[in-house]
Amino acid sequence: MLRRINLLLILATNFFASEARKIPVGGQAVIEGVLMKGENLWGLAVRKQSGEIFTDNWANKSRTKKLPWKLPFLRGIVIMCEMMAVGFRALSKSAEVALEETDEEMTLKDIILAVITAIVAVGGLFIALPLWISGKLGLTAIYANIFEGILRAVIFIGYVAIIGMWSDIKQVFRYHGAEHKTINAFESNLEMTPENIMKCSRIHPRCGTSFMLIAVIVSIIVFSPVKILVAGNFLLQVLARIILIPLVIGVSYEIIRLAANSGVIGRCIISPFLTLQYLTTREPDINQAEVALVSLRVAMQGGI
Repeated sequence: MLRRINLLLILATNFFASEARKIPVGGQAVIEGVLMKGENLWGLAVRKQSGEIFTDNWANKSRTKKLPWKLPFLRGIVIMCEMMAVGFRALSKSAEVALEETDEEMTLKDIILAVITAIVAVGGLFIALPLWISGKLGLTAIYANIFEGILRAVIFIGYVAIIGMWSDIKQVFRYHGAEHKTINAFESNLEMTPENIMKCSRIHPRCGTSFMLIAVIVSIIVFSPVKILVAGNFLLQVLARIILIPLVIGVSYEIIRLAANSGVIGRCIISPFLTLQYLTTREPDINQAEVALVSLRVAMQGGI
């Protein structure tokens, strides 16, 4: 359960890779495998303990294809919710296949517990703790908000760095790297082979890891009025920030989407935020690249 809760937090940083600029391809890493998103299908590929590759697929029916869910700012929130739901499904299946946890299938109670734990962890670590520390320093509202945002980024980076030392998470990060390399190869029109995939970068401009740092900057702006309006009331400030999280997500998504569609200029703007991916990805081996490629083929219905 602890592994899955940690992976749930990581899934939240990966979902924006699902929004492609020209070709609707994206994905995320799971346990010993990769989940890929095609135009009409989700494709899952997981390496079994026997060495075989298990595959599964299901329909990709996003609400963002219809009004009002496809409207700017709203679509980012919808995509995140959909990716978290799909991520749970893929994570549970990958654990069952790769770890042979047939007797530990996630029940509704397990899922609710994991979600609550993740929400408490996010609220405590990334909202309440930075707010409490900034309040103790006696800074003016604007400087306290800036300090709070910087501290939030430091906590997130530190958290990722620490859990990245765990062998289970390292393996997931390798598959995360394989996922990025595969999408980069596909979008570069290379012949899709594991060998060509291994030549590509493990850094991708639409990864949700970059989104997290952009969200920190956006939160400084969005949370600023809260610092003034409910100053002195810690609980109200925490609650107000939680309520405003969807707005932060929506604005951050539009920024990263705009940057991905702005060619060289967009890449230059977003490039400083890509460095965090060196923490959330690792260099995969060719067998992991093979799994990512199989996942993409399933998602694209063999059309690569």
